[in-house]
Amino acid sequence: MDLIANIPLIGGFLSTVLPFVIVLGIVVFVHEYGHYIVARWCGIRSEVFSIGFGPVIWSRRDRRGTLWQVAALPLGGYVKFLGDSDGSSRADAVTLDHMAPAQRAQTFHGASVGRRMLTVLAGPFANFLLTIAVFAAIVMWQGVPTERPTIGEIQVQTGDGQPLLPGDVVLEVNGAPVDGFDSIYRAALDMPEPGPMQFRVERDGSRIDVEAPYAFPALIAGISPLSPASKAGLRAGDLVLSVNGRPVTAFEDFRQQVMQSLDETLALEVLRDGGSVTLTVTPTLQDAEDGDGGFEKRPMIGAAGAPLYLPATETPMPWTAVGYGALRMVDVITRSLNGLKHVITGEIGADNLQGPLGIAQISGETAQQGFVNFVVLIGVISTAIGMLNLFPIPVLDGGHFMAFLFEAVRGRPPSPAAMQIAMSIGLGLILLLMVFATYNDIMRMMS
Repeated sequence: MDLIANIPLIGGFLSTVLPFVIVLGIVVFVHEYGHYIVARWCGIRSEVFSIGFGPVIWSRRDRRGTLWQVAALPLGGYVKFLGDSDGSSRADAVTLDHMAPAQRAQTFHGASVGRRMLTVLAGPFANFLLTIAVFAAIVMWQGVPTERPTIGEIQVQTGDGQPLLPGDVVLEVNGAPVDGFDSIYRAALDMPEPGPMQFRVERDGSRIDVEAPYAFPALIAGISPLSPASKAGLRAGDLVLSVNGRPVTAFEDFRQQVMQSLDETLALEVLRDGGSVTLTVTPTLQDAEDGDGGFEKRPMIGAAGAPLYLPATETPMPWTAVGYGALRMVDVITRSLNGLKHVITGEIGADNLQGPLGIAQISGETAQQGFVNFVVLIGVISTAIGMLNLFPIPVLDGGHFMAFLFEAVRGRPPSPAAMQIAMSIGLGLILLLMVFATYNDIMRMMS
């Protein structure tokens, strides 16, 4: 249906290439299937459904006459409709002219403008549905916090033991009543200095007071792919004990030391699997959201913090999970568009753009971080593919839609000469962006 990706991947290890192919294969299949199924509902016949480009390595023709195939370079895909000259939905004028009216009505170009508009929008819409399904499935699996603020998992912690127990219902923290699990986190962040916290909990029908460790130690929740933390070997679950020999008591303390150490290599002592490990990491200056919709440069290593106490969870109703999935998708779109706007205005560097090599590396590293992170990446990439294909650029779905909208308003399609010029410009822009992003990837890998 449209050109999504046809980029040769040069080199790389199987652990990088295979996750990339899986991610892109799933996302592209869903995108193209959206085009295919809506076209079928609209009476448009599909001749070829292809995942990948180049030599065909597997194919099968179904009872409707559609050839389903997998090609040697599974880095994109297309649906070729009856009457198309190729997978980009350009009309085969000679073939269309020799068709009977009944057969022409089954072609993409012989369908009404409304049906063509629905068909081109179906691909991005299918990507958005995949994203919602991915995030909804994750929240169904992981659950949502229970209504009462109940202690669930307690992360591994060094020190003098842990007086809190899973199942404790928190009533007060540092003398203040608790109305939700977030109250525990706010109470910790409001403390002048990190230190023991005073809890009043309900346990086995009794109310007891306990003193427990600080809720935000320097515990690592996750590592950004391709970041200094990833290169240094830092892992989710590591507890940072010291930086350059200085003890660390809280994640905020760790973050401040990182921000004050641009271009200075830091020696980290971390607790991992019950033993001490020493790692070295060098922060780099990166664009980070400033909390007001903008960006600012900060020394960062790409490590996120985790609270010591996690809430007990319960399985939500399916419609609640779907709503959560939709909100996550909207958040991904909003943040992506905000970042793109700041790239265009020059407020953040264009070197933040990832190309195919960068995405392949991200896929490989994310796969190593666990199944849930890998599935989240599929949802994020699916959102990006759907969003980008809606841009009003010729050769993309958004460009096709704008041409059909012009036809619906004016009563006639744009002239073939105008469409040819627009398609050439659009294809040139896409290829230029690919080349620039790939250049970024290569420079990042060399550095």
